[in-house]
Amino acid sequence: MSTARFTEEFKLEAVKQVTEQQRPVAEVAGRLGVSTHSIYAWVKRYSKSEHQRDQDDVQTAELKRLRAEVNRLTEERDILKKAAAYFAKQSG
Repeated sequence: MSTARFTEEFKLEAVKQVTEQQRPVAEVAGRLGVSTHSIYAWVKRYSKSEHQRDQDDVQTAELKRLRAEVNRLTEERDILKKAAAYFAKQSG
């Protein structure tokens, strides 16, 4: 999987070629050296208003934070369960 990052301007130009110039996604993707999946994702993202994109970014960041917190809490719970079992065995 490629880790190439593209600027916002690059993405917007690719989207314009598909939406305004009516060029096929496969053609634009091939010419720019990106996957068709990326182009479709960019078209979907940039078809929304800037406000909606900002809200989506905030929600994505919050979801990521909450998932990390769930993972941390699950690990803590598992440690406490093991500790409780260990001390129950020691006292019994």
